[in-house]
Amino acid sequence: MKHLLFIIPILFCSLCHASETKNNIYLFRLNDEINSKAWIYTQKALQEAEESKSQLIILQLNTYGGEVVYADSISSAILKSEIPVVAFIDNNAASAGALISIACSKIYMRPEARIGAATVVNGIDGQSMPDKYQSYMRATMRATAEAHGKDSLDRWKRDPLISEAMVDDRIYIENIIDSGKTLTFTTKEAIQNRYCEGEAIDINQVIEQEGYAPDNCIIREYSPSAIDNTKGWLTGTTLRSILIMLILGGIYFELQSPGIGFPSLVSIIAALLYFAPLYIDGLAAYWEIILFILGI
Repeated sequence: MKHLLFIIPILFCSLCHASETKNNIYLFRLNDEINSKAWIYTQKALQEAEESKSQLIILQLNTYGGEVVYADSISSAILKSEIPVVAFIDNNAASAGALISIACSKIYMRPEARIGAATVVNGIDGQSMPDKYQSYMRATMRATAEAHGKDSLDRWKRDPLISEAMVDDRIYIENIIDSGKTLTFTTKEAIQNRYCEGEAIDINQVIEQEGYAPDNCIIREYSPSAIDNTKGWLTGTTLRSILIMLILGGIYFELQSPGIGFPSLVSIIAALLYFAPLYIDGLAAYWEIILFILGI
């Protein structure tokens, strides 16, 4: 009897402690162009979510797209994540944003949101790129959709042909899209065609639909550091192109005049800015930098 009286309080305390256990939810937002900065943010966010032992990652998306190379890297990282990543499309998931959304295990959308229009275009006048680029994007979209496999009825969880139609306007799918039109889904259309699990007004509704009680969750949100922002800015495609021109231009003008002057200084500073973020991230080894200097 004495043992029983001793055990009951312990069991009661254990149950109280279990009821107080919070679920870790990690929130990560991509509300801008998909570029090198977005890729840096994604890597840091996935790492922080893993370190905090989060049960779920919510990726809030509102983007018109961006650079395919970074969208491909982001979608690959999401597919490889051991923590489930669900997308909350907070208005737009166009082009590169559609690819990233499809990589997520589940998709939730605001009632007025859209997903699709993933044709590859150039960044100057928005004209479609040659079929060489479209072919690769079509395959990337198909492969991402296929990665989710099939359900118990042997249906694709994400139909690869639908994802391909978001790129190629030649594809015809009965009752979904006519040829000559690039596919973009509204929320209701995405739900109807299994490209969205449900509507959600905000993050709390996404959490509820994932089976968690918002009041019983600790929501950690990724906040980029000044270093992350600087690295993202320095690794941007436009700036890197300018830095290369400054490096080559500085060397050229220095060769036209005797001695070492201002053009050399410009070239050296541009080279440092070009290589610094690559070296920090391990994308450029010291011997590559030395080889570049010896080449000059």
